Amino acid sequence: MPTTEKMIKQVLELREKGLSREDIAKELHLSEETVGWLLSRGKGSEKPPADIYIGWRSVGVYSSRLTHMARIFSDIILEECARNETEVDAIMGIAINGIPLATTIANEMDLELIVYRPRRGDDTSEGMGSILSNYAGVRDKRIAIVDDVLSTGNTMKNAIEFLKANQGEPTLCLSIVNKQNFDQIEGVPVRALIRTHVV
Repeated sequence: MPTTEKMIKQVLELREKGLSREDIAKELHLSEETVGWLLSRGKGSEKPPADIYIGWRSVGVYSSRLTHMARIFSDIILEECARNETEVDAIMGIAINGIPLATTIANEMDLELIVYRPRRGDDTSEGMGSILSNYAGVRDKRIAIVDDVLSTGNTMKNAIEFLKANQGEPTLCLSIVNKQNFDQIEGVPVRALIRTHVV
């Protein structure tokens, strides 16, 4: 677990690279409030906001470990499909960290792969993001959405809205870690391997 000093250094380095507060929050899996506190070096308040740092590098550095996780997620997808009497036609990975896991799940289940790029924090357009054209499309497909960490839920919500606006059917949201207390987003079930709670 990184110390506060290391996290402040990371946040400042990312800010120097031109990342917005929202982009830094996504990169480090922290809330924007926490990023703001780290950018001010804690001078804005005595105590940092309640947040949980998520680091899953020990899984991500080996494709064999991602394959094991993909098998667990595949089992969860099949369980949800049986529960809701539905099927999944494709797996959509949210850039950047959701893509390797989505790729591995799609391979495990022999399904199409969709790659979704969320709207950047500094993008002033009204768009909800886009999919990469070298991968599968979304029209008339039942889709499980994959990301690594569910922080505020906004990225997942935008992905769901994108699918609905482009005639895709979001059936399930998956993440390694869910930092929130909700079981669904926009009516779509949410499943994670780990759910965190601040106590």
